[in-house]
Formats: sequence, C-alpha cells, structure tokens
Amino acid sequence: MHTITVGLTGLISAEMSNEVRANYSNDRVGTRFGLDNFGGAVPLADSALYPPGFSSGNGLFEFLILGNGELAKGKFATDEQRQFNLVDNFAVNKGSHQMKFGVDYRWLSPFVSPLAYGQFAEFTGVMPSPGGALSSVAAFADTQALQGSALLVHNVSLYGQDTWKVTPRLTLTYGLRWDVNPPLKGKNLSNDPFTVTGLNDPGTLALAPRGTPLYQTTYGNVAPRVGFAYQLGTSANWVSVLRGGFGIFYDLGSGSLGASSSYFPFFAVNVFSPAPFPLSPQNAARPTITTSPPVSNIVVAEPDLKLPRTYQWNVAVEQSLGNRQSLSLTYIGAAGRDLLRVTDLVSPNANFGFVNVTDNSATSNYNALQIKFQRNLSRGLQALASYTWSHSIDIASTDAFANYLNTPGSVANANIDRGNSDFDVRHAFTGGVTYNLPSPEWNNVAHAALSGWSVDGFVFARSAPPEDIVGAISFASGIALAARPNVVAGVPLELYGSQYPGGKIFNSAAFTAPPSGQQGDFGRNVLRAFGASQADIAFQRQFHFTERMQLRFRGELFNIFNHPNFGPPNNIVPTVTSPNPLFGQSTQTLASSLGSGGANGGLNPLYQIGGPRSIQLALKLQF
Repeated sequence: MHTITVGLTGLISAEMSNEVRANYSNDRVGTRFGLDNFGGAVPLADSALYPPGFSSGNGLFEFLILGNGELAKGKFATDEQRQFNLVDNFAVNKGSHQMKFGVDYRWLSPFVSPLAYGQFAEFTGVMPSPGGALSSVAAFADTQALQGSALLVHNVSLYGQDTWKVTPRLTLTYGLRWDVNPPLKGKNLSNDPFTVTGLNDPGTLALAPRGTPLYQTTYGNVAPRVGFAYQLGTSANWVSVLRGGFGIFYDLGSGSLGASSSYFPFFAVNVFSPAPFPLSPQNAARPTITTSPPVSNIVVAEPDLKLPRTYQWNVAVEQSLGNRQSLSLTYIGAAGRDLLRVTDLVSPNANFGFVNVTDNSATSNYNALQIKFQRNLSRGLQALASYTWSHSIDIASTDAFANYLNTPGSVANANIDRGNSDFDVRHAFTGGVTYNLPSPEWNNVAHAALSGWSVDGFVFARSAPPEDIVGAISFASGIALAARPNVVAGVPLELYGSQYPGGKIFNSAAFTAPPSGQQGDFGRNVLRAFGASQADIAFQRQFHFTERMQLRFRGELFNIFNHPNFGPPNNIVPTVTSPNPLFGQSTQTLASSLGSGGANGGLNPLYQIGGPRSIQLALKLQF
C-alpha cells in the first residue's frame, strides 16, 4: 500500500482561512490457496486438477463437501485500488458565527486481475449408487473463465455549515451537504459493464447497448444537519451539558455493483448439476468469454436506483464528576431508507442464466442507549467504561453481491425478510483501566526494583448475535434462494446440555424444508448464537539507562481466565438429500470464526477476541 498526502493551510485574514488537502493512495492485495501434506498426505499435482495450459499460477480449483470442509488450490485474484481525493475547506469567523464551506472530490480506479481458469465442485453428501458403491456425482459443479478489468468512480460533495454561539451557554450548528455520486463505469468502453432493459418483465429482459449507465445519476441528494449544545450548570466541578442533533446522510449507490467487473462480459461459466466427478475433459474445458448472449451471470441495478439515505438523531447528557471524571448518557436513533439489496433471477429467459439485481428495497431501524464513564489520568489512575443497549432491525444487513439469503420479489414482499440485523447485539460492555503503581520507599533496593511499573486491564462482554436458519441453496421457479425452514409446532427450537459445545444446539427436529422455490414460515434471525466475554491484562516498566537510551519491558496476557468463547453454530438445515450432521452445533472458537488476519479479514490471532489464553512478552530498546 502506498499513500501520498499533501496539505496546505493559508490564513487570508484574521477572520478567514482556507485549507486544501490532496491525497493519492494505491492499495494492492492478492489471495491464493494452497494444500499442505496434512501430516503425511501428498498434495495433488496441478496436472491432476487443471486442463492443459492452466495451473495453480493462473487458475483455482475448489472442492467442497457442504458442512464438512473445503479444499482449494491456486490463485483467486489480485485486486488494486487507486484513489485520489481533493478537499478544500474555507472558514470565516464573524462575530458569534463560525462558518465553513467546502468541496470534497474523490476519484477511484479499481483494477481486477482475476484467475484465468476456475473449477468448482460441491457435494451435499455421498449417496450410494444402485450397485452399492459410493457415488462420485457432485450436486453442483462449474468451470469458469475470467479476464481483468478497470473501472472508474467519481464522487463530489459540497457543503456549508455555520456554528452560532447564541449565548455563552447555547451553541447551534446547522448546515447543508449536497452529494452527487454517478454510477461506476469502465475506464474505457471496452471496460464498461453491461446492463439490461426490461427488468419489469423478466421474460423480455435484454442486453442494453454497451456504455448504457447502470442507473441514472440523481441530483437531489441534499442533506440538512442541525445540532445544539446547552450548558445546564455552571459549577466548576459539576458541569452539565445537554447535546442533540439530527441529520440526513447519503451513501454511495454503487454497493455491490463493483462486482460487475467480475461477471459478464468479463466472466463465463459452464454449470453442471448433477455432475459426474472428476469432470470429463470436455466439461473441464475453459468456457469461452463473449460479449453477446447467452449471458451466464450479470450484475445490474434498477435503472431508477436512488442513493441510500439514513436519518440519524441523538440526545446526550454529559455530567462532570469533579474535575477529572465524567458520566454521559446518550440516546441514538437511525432509520435507513432506500437501502441497497441484492436479489437473484434464475433463467428469466433463454438469453440469461443468473441476473443479480441491486435495488432500493431494504430499510433499517436502530435504537441505542449508551452509558459512558471516563476518568482522566489523575494520581496514576485513568479509566474508561461503556455499556450499550441497542436493537437493530432491517430487511437486509448487507448489499453484498450474491446474497442468496434475500427473498426475491417474485416469491414475497421484501418485508418478509424484516427481522433482527445480522449484527444485532443487545448488550455490550467494555472497560479499561490503567494504573501507575506507586513507588515503594522502604529502601533503595525496593525502590529500584519496584518503581516505574504500570498495569493495564481490559474487560469485554456482549450478548449473543442472531443466527439465521436456512436450507441448502435451491434454483427453482426463476429464483435463487437459501430458504428458511417451516417450523414444527410444539417442538423446542433449541436443546440444552453440557454435552453440546457452548451448552446448546439448534434442534433439527423443529424444522422442515419448505417446497422448492418457496420461503418457509420461520422468521429471519430469530435464534441467537453465543455470547462472549474476555478479560486481558498487561504490565510494563521502562528502564532508563541514559537520557537517550531506555529499555521497555511489557507483558500481555489475553483471556487470562481461559474462558471458552464459541463461534456461531452451523445454520444449514439438514434434509434427506442434503444431510448435515453438524447442524446447530458450534464447530470452532469465536476467534477462529472471526478470521485470522490478512486478506480474509480479522486480527492477528494473538489479539483476536475469543481465543484461548495467550501470553506475550516483549523487550524494546529505544535510543
């Protein structure tokens, strides 16, 4: 990653100033999979996985047994993002008013260098064939061909704001922001993504001429904002402040449409279901990339797509407790409207396979109560603790491409998916404290050995996030859907006992699969996974050898009580044709489920929440 930032601030007069900032950054990341010897096994050679002309250097092979693991070898992609940002802020101070005006322009150019060849096979189970031998037929397999692409995105925002000190105790802030976010396009015509016409009648769906924008740019995205701060009390050590605000915020309209550069016309696929495996040389051959129908998979948007917007409001009371401590109580609310949501059409007519449609059919609501206590450093002690009660409800928690969990409009109204957000955590507490231990004055030896030490403590606890219960992905009735199940009346949804990881599992007997292409009657995100808690501690001391040379010793203990934290249970409901013996069970720790750093997300395992007890000792010489 490379970043260059230049800033310039000029004072025009005592009342006026102008600040200009420019930034250019380049971020590149690649993903590659490999096989190891698994304690003695011999990894498969490229010649056994790829057709002639391809290898793990330019191709990817994936083998999946649903609910039981996956093997992958080869290159996935190398992605690069180039960004230029120019910001100009002009400030005017006049009397009791502090006015600001500015412009924010962004230019983004993502490049994609994907795999040239891919092969994927998915097994939902191993069924016996009529002769008694185990069948080697995959439930689903495909071969893929991809080529690189280069896109462009432009965004511009203008704003004006005034902070008015009405009285010594009352301050008002108000302003407007205007956002213009055109749809992404190709760096040139040959890189332009295609879109379609006739979305209102899938039977008449057709490719639009190349160069047709994914959606029409909207220009009415004006966002007012207003806030206030009022000092209730004036006692030096007992100051009370009331704050509040309201604003409208617009998001980018592109969302998952960036995936358009990874599919038609940059992608071709041949699908086989069921598929004798290994694939025959004919089926394993690389598909042909074309810019004309038939289209295997295309990413498009509703032509009248609007920018998603969120209404946000808050009210807070802040109370000082002496001159070093404070307590705040805050209510926060938000309502998202015209949020992006992806649904999938399957074979709407003879010219199309999958059509991934981004529209504005999602909404959200969030309410939270936050309590925070803060103590600034005094007598060697500082502390920060916060508690949040919150509830988030939405129709879709992400606009991520290929989210089969969304119910297409051809099946039911989008409101059938309204439920707890994927990230809805009702209770969350964090607390941290730092204490500089006092130096003992018993004698010179005690003073030299025990002075200069400090201790840091951190505590984290939260309630369980929701877990959606779905079935295997089905492709029927013109839609792609991982349907939620129907509920068996009178049967408990969860079973409890010490024999289960985390003390509970979801009860498979409580659910039955709905008819193919239909949504079940069980709500979205009704059940909960597992809560989490952890305590960490650190201690350190700094040794001064000379004025310029010093040695710092630090020890860190993560999850000091070795409290087990479990990842989310397996959520794929088993059926006769798709057995899943691990349904409802947690199969990994919370830390493992969150990732382990790198391109796939997550922190370094040592610092990740939810892992086993770990200890780190460090010495750092500074001079």
